[in-house]
Amino acid sequence: MTRYFVQGTYTAEGVKRLIKDGGSGRQESASQLFAAAGGSLECLYFSSVGPSYYIIIDMPDKESAMAIAATGVVNGTITVDQVVELLTPVEMDEAIKKTPLYHSLEK
Repeated sequence: MTRYFVQGTYTAEGVKRLIKDGGSGRQESASQLFAAAGGSLECLYFSSVGPSYYIIIDMPDKESAMAIAATGVVNGTITVDQVVELLTPVEMDEAIKKTPLYHSLEK
C-alpha cells in the first residue's frame, strides 16, 4: 500500500452534501469510496480557509489513487489541488541508500 496526502476544495455541490450529511457523513462516504478501490482513509480534516479538506489515504497503487481523485472531480463535489505520495521513515532510509553519488563539475 502507498500512502498519499490529498488536499482540495469542495465545490458548491460538495458543500451542499457536507451541510446535508455533516462532517461524519462525508467521512463515512469517503471511507466507503476508498475501500471500494482497495484502499483506506486514514484521516480527514476540514478547514474554514484555503483548501476545504485534507486527507491521508492508503491505496494499493497510484492508478487507484488517481481514479478516486477523478471520481470526486467528475461528480462535481470536489477539486483536487494536490496529491502527494508519502514515504515512511523506513522507506526514506531505503531511498537514501539508493541515492547516486554526484560529482560537481565545478572545481
